[in-house]
Amino acid sequence: MGVTRLKRKDRRNKTVSRVEVQFLKLGTNVELGSRSKMKADNQIVKNDAILNQLAAEAK
Repeated sequence: MGVTRLKRKDRRNKTVSRVEVQFLKLGTNVELGSRSKMKADNQIVKNDAILNQLAAEAK
């Protein structure tokens, strides 16, 4: 039996749900002392540091 292709709607749902799960994992449990603290080389951490620096300079 051959591999069946997903219909376009199902393919989209699969990729959207995967991206949503990835987004939720990145956005949760980032408080200090958390076991799942973000790594220092993570892009989100770098972006936050730059934004905080710019906000401090703007004051």
